Amino acid sequence: MCGIAGLIDPSLSADILRASAEAMADALAHRGPDGRGIWCRADRGVALGHRRLAIVELSEAGAQPFLSADGRWALSYNGELYDAIAHRPALETDGHVFRGSSDTEILIELIARHGVVGALARVDGIFAFAAYDRAQDRLWLARDRMGVKPLFYAATERRLLFGSQLSALTACSGFRPEIDPGAVASLLRHGYVPAPGAIYRGVAKLAPGHVLAWRAGEPARSEPYWSLDGVIAAGRDDPFRGTPEEAADALETLLRGAVRRQLMSDVPLGAFLSGGIDSSAVTALMAEGGARPRTFAAGFPEDPRLDESPHAAAVARYLGTDHTTIPIGEREALDLVARLPAIFDEPLADPSGLPTHLLCAATRAAGITVALSGDGGDELFAGYDRYALARRFARRVEPVPRPLRSLGAAALGGLPRGAAAILARALPPPWGGPEGVDRLRKAAGQLPGSGFDLYRRLLTLNPAAEALACGRPALQSPMDAPGALPLLARMRRLDSLAYLPDDVLAKVDRASMAVGLEARVPLLDRTIVEFAWRLPDNILVRQGKSKWPLRAVLARHVPPALFERRKQGFAPPLAAWLRGPLRDYARDLLLSPQAGGGFLDRGRVRHMLDEHLAGTHNHAVGLWPLLSFEAWRLHQSA
Repeated sequence: MCGIAGLIDPSLSADILRASAEAMADALAHRGPDGRGIWCRADRGVALGHRRLAIVELSEAGAQPFLSADGRWALSYNGELYDAIAHRPALETDGHVFRGSSDTEILIELIARHGVVGALARVDGIFAFAAYDRAQDRLWLARDRMGVKPLFYAATERRLLFGSQLSALTACSGFRPEIDPGAVASLLRHGYVPAPGAIYRGVAKLAPGHVLAWRAGEPARSEPYWSLDGVIAAGRDDPFRGTPEEAADALETLLRGAVRRQLMSDVPLGAFLSGGIDSSAVTALMAEGGARPRTFAAGFPEDPRLDESPHAAAVARYLGTDHTTIPIGEREALDLVARLPAIFDEPLADPSGLPTHLLCAATRAAGITVALSGDGGDELFAGYDRYALARRFARRVEPVPRPLRSLGAAALGGLPRGAAAILARALPPPWGGPEGVDRLRKAAGQLPGSGFDLYRRLLTLNPAAEALACGRPALQSPMDAPGALPLLARMRRLDSLAYLPDDVLAKVDRASMAVGLEARVPLLDRTIVEFAWRLPDNILVRQGKSKWPLRAVLARHVPPALFERRKQGFAPPLAAWLRGPLRDYARDLLLSPQAGGGFLDRGRVRHMLDEHLAGTHNHAVGLWPLLSFEAWRLHQSA
């Protein structure tokens, strides 16, 4: 993996053009500590920058930007092509003499022969790249199908900037973007800014599976070269018709192939192992054939409720991996909070970014440069608890006439706090406990709705996000156009289009690349994505268990007793931290006279914080995006 950046601005002198590209590339030095390259065509105002993290072909034969053999194309590329070796014979037959073994050379020669869109149709991997066509004076940007690798750009008819992160764009001389109020509202609602939006006006994320073409004097054109909706439609037209056991057979074959392709590396490689189904399945297939992969897990010795490391260690012992548990203490995580704006670059309100970054940093410090992860399994194979809750609601609650549900909601919501507390104490986890009253009232508010409404509410951090953002409307999101698929497919689709690329994958990318660690995601291999969308609901969820095909595959390698348990998650205890060690941090950020910079309703923010600190409500998930935005805003202004 690497960092890419560049610009086209014909108004700049050659010296300023190069200096701008150098500054943009250097803003991404953490993504590519192994080298920097700049390519310029000053007469056209074009400059491509690159920061290299050397993974395959460690010599200068893999350095970038890279020129095609015919001299027509220049490429700055971040990613890995997992099928690169399969294209090599045809290129050699066509007369190409390879300079090295990098997939960069494969990609640019495919572009030279088939064009950008033709090359994209032929390759499989995770990537973001910029390819400049010298013959047509046109720049192409492209991003991988599922959005594993990031790509931001800012385009007018006269100038285009691009980069792996926002910091590359803001490093360009004269580029001073303004915060988009709609993006702030989106952040407060979702915890992230959904693509193609970005926190700045005039800046966009290239959407997953899209390609953009730009030439001076013309508007930028972004079009899909691949569509998840197309994959879903194809899967519904040609569903898997075998038995559940045959589905597990097919998935195991596909996952074994994906893992094998993603073990390609000229540097030390390992895996993240939480002991859950997804990471354990990936690790089990890595360990086939007597291999002894290095695996890493985060441990939380101070809080057994969060600590999955004993389960990870048990799976590692069974598979025979070289396992390391990385203890993460509360103080270490709290010290990282102030650094998150610099790490994430665009505000991202996912508190699991704290342990994720600490795990990545320790893995890199142990000498590992590439780590395989289990991300994507929940979205593809219906693993999230919210799916089960929404489906249960649809089956058991929706049939009750809405007027009766509305009466019940009013009765529950109107209970005096003392009576609600008595009721909450009588309820089993997770509804009971000290915050049971708050949970009861939130649940009451959902009674009149549908199972899908419940799912959408579970993903909404602040239902009053637009009010908190001074009445500004949020940016459009896939959540605003949920479609008409059956409930489970609808939820999986929306998570795959928004939550997965804009939260989960963005978090892992920033957390890992901040320390020069490449994270790979075998479960998001194109073949597995397409297969998962062919599976019917009764195979995805079987015998009361979600992710049944993945469970079945894993059970062939690891005893179920080692992985069959309730999902714990990877998030710190935010509610307690905000009332304890982060209390002053939260008050200083959110209650200062300058808080919000005009983008937040300070009265509403104060009310939320006061209720949370008093213990009458748990607003932790709603306060975290407010804190994330304000910390980021102050970091940018500094």
